[in-house]
Amino acid sequence: MKSEFDMALFLSPVLNGAHATRRRHIRQAERMYEVIRERWGCATPWSWREKHVRWFLEDYLRCSAPATVYYFELTAGLICRRKAQIVVG
Repeated sequence: MKSEFDMALFLSPVLNGAHATRRRHIRQAERMYEVIRERWGCATPWSWREKHVRWFLEDYLRCSAPATVYYFELTAGLICRRKAQIVVG
């Protein structure tokens, strides 16, 4: 299922590294987006607050492997870095 929000476009300014790593971050960010949108009704990552990301990492991933949580934490860090950038236009 493809979400209507283009996560690849959103993350492109902060993504770097290997192609597989970029694809993993995009795939994980899309999953975060779907789950947070379903639970909290946030239309875009621009409207996410810390509580939304913390809920995802602590509650939604509660039964996941530690490595999975770690990789989602890396993706959450990229999303936070992207949200911190100033949009000039």
